[in-house]
Amino acid sequence: MTAPPPLAQVIGDPIAQSKSPLIHRFWLEKLGLPGDYTAEHVTADGVAEYLEASRTQPGWAGCNVTMPHKQSIIPLLDALDPVAEKLGAVNTVVRSENGSLTGYNTDAGGFLEPLSEELANNHLFRMARIIGTGGAARAIIANLADQGFTLVVAGRDPAKARRLLDELAPHGEHHAIDISHFSDPTDFAFDDREGCMDLIVNASPLGMTGNAPLPFDLTHAPPRSIVYDIVTSPVETPLLKNARRAGFRTIGGLSMLIGQADIAFEKFYGERPPRDCDPALMELLSQ
Repeated sequence: MTAPPPLAQVIGDPIAQSKSPLIHRFWLEKLGLPGDYTAEHVTADGVAEYLEASRTQPGWAGCNVTMPHKQSIIPLLDALDPVAEKLGAVNTVVRSENGSLTGYNTDAGGFLEPLSEELANNHLFRMARIIGTGGAARAIIANLADQGFTLVVAGRDPAKARRLLDELAPHGEHHAIDISHFSDPTDFAFDDREGCMDLIVNASPLGMTGNAPLPFDLTHAPPRSIVYDIVTSPVETPLLKNARRAGFRTIGGLSMLIGQADIAFEKFYGERPPRDCDPALMELLSQ
């Protein structure tokens, strides 16, 4: 009997805004591969039932995992990749031939991909101001610490931000603060940033369609900062618009989304995606 074509999905609550189906279907079509990728609305109470039904579904290859399930899904899996285990967050689940489910975290690689050229340079100092303490923030905190950044993590609960730093970046003089610190203008005189790398990262859902705005005043961004917003809906967030007007370099959430999807696509379908088609994919996702 012919095996059914592979099916992968993305689960979350909400999920209607997800652009992952567009990305994976675009790559499947470009490569001429059989298979599909769909979005499934799964609530917190329905994750266990979803996984049990899916692991026996013919052709089901796995799923991507978005808010709010990146941590709560872990006890329901059979195994964790070392990176996912270290980060304590899963955004990709892959089913093996025997039906077991392994959790991975591709957020880390996806986040760093658009920074790779800059990170290849030597810097006198690296600092990142990170807003958010959720599942995506965990990967960002751990990986930027590994890249030699001093971190300032801002959240509604500074104690949670401190716990994340102690867990994921125990070495270095990192700081945890209340998110309100960044909401009001500052007249702080930044020192000369020549030879330094400064990042401003929104790793929270603030600024996303349907969510509260992000309270960040750009006077907190040192000169020559790179402003990186992982939100993908809208594609052009208020933070990115304002940062670009102010002359900062910017990176949007689509860059991270495509980077992490690249890793997941190969796990689901067994082939690398056609990254030479990125400009056309970006145009599609921006519509």
